[in-house]
Amino acid sequence: MNKTIICSTCGTQLLAGPATPQFCPICTDDRQYVPESGQQWNTPAELKNRTIKITQLSEHLYALKIQPDFAIAQRALLLISPGGNILWDCIPYLDDATIEFIRAKGGLKAIAFSHPHYYSNMNEWAAEFGCPIYIHQHDTEWVPFNSPYIYLWGGNTTQLWDGISVVHIGGHFAGSCVLHIAGFTPNGTMLCGDTFNIARSKRHMAIMYSYPNIILLAKEEFVKAYQKASMLNFDTVYGAFENQDIEGNAMEIFETSMQRYKDSYGLWLH
Repeated sequence: MNKTIICSTCGTQLLAGPATPQFCPICTDDRQYVPESGQQWNTPAELKNRTIKITQLSEHLYALKIQPDFAIAQRALLLISPGGNILWDCIPYLDDATIEFIRAKGGLKAIAFSHPHYYSNMNEWAAEFGCPIYIHQHDTEWVPFNSPYIYLWGGNTTQLWDGISVVHIGGHFAGSCVLHIAGFTPNGTMLCGDTFNIARSKRHMAIMYSYPNIILLAKEEFVKAYQKASMLNFDTVYGAFENQDIEGNAMEIFETSMQRYKDSYGLWLH
């Protein structure tokens, strides 16, 4: 594999040669940031002193998170399903213990993404498990480098298996998606990444153009995202970070939260 470097701020893996990029293209976008201390890079070898914590969230779902925290400090979600396991979003490190754990659970049949901030070292994960990477074609420009594992899909939904689908929502990024699972809870489960951000109180869900820079979503983009998401049935939602789990009443919280947006935008949507 070509020599790679990892952005210390967002965790995206980029090709290093022939010259190291001056800035990470993910971080210079308005939805992310370059820290005041300037652009910094890590090599994959420099992450080998870290570990990956594996936490079981439900019978079918595990969270994978780098410790100590690195970059955005998101978690990846490992969905265990009879037709094949799915990694939702990614973290910028993969160690032997995690490989062994995932293989013991049946390996990976696919990797799918909410949005570009979590692409991380996705090609390394895909190569290790020999599986495709599902990315919505609206986010093609953010793929840091191509590989034979990347599958760009279009439209509103791509059906996987076992009642699982990747659903295009938009909003935060043009290609932002959620993973919808029809059968694991009474009314369905949604893995949302950063397509929707779950508040610390777990009583509100947000949708914004930029979360770290607090940039609102344009009204017309909110309408399109809300209309797509409101067509899904779910009672449980798992977000991108630890303690972003809403179990049982997620649809009620979603509707209450989105009503605040509709009121502020002066919208009357059904």
